[in-house]
Amino acid sequence: MSSLASSEPTGPADASGPPPPARTRAAVLGSPIAHSLSPVLHRAAYQALGLRQWTYGRYETDERTLPGFLAGLGPEWAGLSLTMPLKRAVIPLVDAISPTAASVEAVNTVVFAEDGRKLGDNTDIPGMVAALRERGVEKTDHAAVLGAGATASSALAALARICGGEVTAYVRTPARAAEMRGWGERLGAGVRDAPWDAAAEALRAPLVIATTPAGATDALAAAVPDRPGVLFDVLYDPWPTPLAAAWADRGGRVVSGLDLLIHQAVLQVEQMTGRAPAPLAAMRAAGEAALAGRPG
Repeated sequence: MSSLASSEPTGPADASGPPPPARTRAAVLGSPIAHSLSPVLHRAAYQALGLRQWTYGRYETDERTLPGFLAGLGPEWAGLSLTMPLKRAVIPLVDAISPTAASVEAVNTVVFAEDGRKLGDNTDIPGMVAALRERGVEKTDHAAVLGAGATASSALAALARICGGEVTAYVRTPARAAEMRGWGERLGAGVRDAPWDAAAEALRAPLVIATTPAGATDALAAAVPDRPGVLFDVLYDPWPTPLAAAWADRGGRVVSGLDLLIHQAVLQVEQMTGRAPAPLAAMRAAGEAALAGRPG
């Protein structure tokens, strides 16, 4: 737990006293969090926007320590970015969540309103759509999703906005298959499940979204067809993944996890600072530089 979690909560300001401090502080929370690129992206945005008083940190926080951390935050806080395992744990701790966050029961952004309320949102879903649009993908007739974890539900929510036909989810267990079909019904995306053993078939879809952990799709690299469609691989470190490298070598378009991270962070910066548009190019340059400087 960070030292912030044990500090005294700050109550409402006395109307007769000085005005509350400006909201100029933000951070990313999660566990593990040491390798998060969010501070790099947000700080680059602040610099480009001339927000010299703004700070953005990172704090190792899990489900057990999250309530105390939130309770200890003062009025100088503007917002929080949340990664695993906090995206669902934070929901009962905020005052309201957006329809987008409610659709997948996941909050990755908390903004502190002027009236003191904590407002939860999910920028992963519109971030996915924006990352695809940047690479020329506005609509698709059908798509495939590799995996069935929390990111897969966000992928389905994004596909519900751009996919006119069926989404095939390639999963390892019947329980995961049932979960994906349930998410599809809830999100308005027609989902058909298929076994992971048949995942090579997915690579012929016009849009493939890989949501699996590092290494899970490596064996599929050899099965990439010539002139494939679009691959959206949500990983970004190390990059490229074997699947992404093979995809590019065979002439396909690739959207990376860094693209997703940047686009969801752009939306967070705009919500937290009230400044739009956020400086996408500066944030991308900072993220790419940070990844290039990491040990291979």
